[in-house]
Formats: sequence, structure tokens, C-alpha cells
Amino acid sequence: MTTKTYEVPAELREDVGKGASRRLRRQKKVPAVVYGESRDPVSLTLEHDFILHAADQESFHASILELKIADGRKQKVVLRDLQRHPFKPTILHVDFQRISEDHELRIAVPLHFVNDEVSPAGKKSGVVISYLVTEIEIAALPKDLPEYLEVDLSKLEPGERIMLSELKLPEGVSIPALEHGDDYDTALVNAIFIREGQGSGELAAEADAALAAGEEPELGEEEAAEEGAEGEEGEEGEDKTDDESRDKSGDDK
Repeated sequence: MTTKTYEVPAELREDVGKGASRRLRRQKKVPAVVYGESRDPVSLTLEHDFILHAADQESFHASILELKIADGRKQKVVLRDLQRHPFKPTILHVDFQRISEDHELRIAVPLHFVNDEVSPAGKKSGVVISYLVTEIEIAALPKDLPEYLEVDLSKLEPGERIMLSELKLPEGVSIPALEHGDDYDTALVNAIFIREGQGSGELAAEADAALAAGEEPELGEEEAAEEGAEGEEGEEGEDKTDDESRDKSGDDK
């Protein structure tokens, strides 16, 4: 599906700095900046409620956006960064990048996994389909930019996986990571067997029977990672304060 264009109302902003950005937020406005195409960055002001609602739509993050400045000017852009408050439903700052119709664009687009329930793996008891990647970076001209990419699981067999290189791409779209060789061809999804203690089904029981006989069944990547992580404890970072979050919000952009 080719991406659609969103219209984003904006105003030029001359009053910049942390203090100015805080004043804007109190007025339910959002400071923003647009850059790229070998031109100077420009500071903008957005309506908070509009951008908050738009940001909740998946397609907004991988679509062509058209900034409509109050003075009548327009600029096509893509969203590059959107900073949220750590716990409030608040957008703190937005970064846009200018685009040109004849310049290739690199952007992350979401993956939509389809037909999992009708696949051989989806129908087999004792098998779990594990989704390993939710979005990938693609390269395309703005006119060819897809809103998302589909991963068809209809032929996924138990114990198999679907790799990045197997993804069917629309015309004009490429995956930059694959240009660096096979080491960058990562798994998008796999179908792993589970043991009886983790689920039910004939294959799960067979896996437990093999363990009882002293045989170690082959583990999927996810199980192996879980076993290797047992006994390890992660350290929980300190919570950010509200002021620290603002300092990182791009106020001085």
C-alpha cells in the first residue's frame, strides 16, 4: 500500500529557547523544527491536540506529511523524531525532515503479519509463532513509499522462519541492510516448538519425552535466549525527572 499524505497545520516560530518552549506547552502548543535538503532549520509551532491524535496513528510515522504554514507556504516532510513526556499524554517536541520528489528517502516502516492462523505452524499444537521484528528501514523515492509491508505467513511450517531477504517488496523499494551481506539478513518471525510445561499438544509432549530420555531437543532461538538469561538480573535505571525530560526534548533546536 502506497503511503498517503497528511496535512499538518503549523506556524513559524521566532521565539526559541527552553523558556519559550515551556510557554508554548502551557498554551497547548508543541515546539517543532524542520531541517534537511541543504537548507537552514526552521522552528515551528504545532497544535498539541492535533499532533497527539495524529501520532497515535501508525501510518503517520511512515507517511509523507505536508506542513501547511499559516502564511500559505507548504513543505513536504517526514517525521524523524517525536518526543513524549515519560508518563503524561503529552508531546514535547517534533522533528521533521524535508524531502524532495527526486531524492531517495530512508525511513522505518511497520510490518503487518498476515495469515498466521491459517499457516501450518499456526494450526499445529505445541508450536508458537514468535514475531521478532516490528519494523524495518527501507529506501524509496517519496512516490514509492509504502505505508507498511506485509509478511505473509500462510506457508510457515513448524520449526521454520521467515528471513528479511524473503520479504516481498513493492516496486521501487529496497532494504539497505541487505546491501551489507548475508550477516544482515535477520529473521522476522519463527515458529518454535514448546515443551509440555509451557503449553499443550503432541509436539510439546514429544519434546518433554525426549528430555526424560536424556536427549536435548533442538531449541528455537527464543528458548535458547531465555535459558541463557536465567539467573541474570538487570538493573533498573533511575526515573527521569520532569525537568530532565524537558532538557532532552530538543528545546534548543
